[in-house]
Amino acid sequence: MAAKAIASPIPDSLYPTLSVFTLAIGLILTASFFIYEATSSRKTRSLAQELITGAVASVFLGFGSLFLLLASGVYV
Repeated sequence: MAAKAIASPIPDSLYPTLSVFTLAIGLILTASFFIYEATSSRKTRSLAQELITGAVASVFLGFGSLFLLLASGVYV
């Protein structure tokens, strides 16, 4: 059996667009996290909301960084 080349499920031409959108969403979620922390008091804060917002922002920033590296030619 001949080996098949590994191919990306996403076309290379979409990497810059995906990086812009995922980084923008991640930065917006990060900003909303900081605004939530600055405007809420200690008694009204929710640990679950903080963890969910932080985790989702982290995922979007991680994928945005990955697509930015791929778009710039750094294959990770």
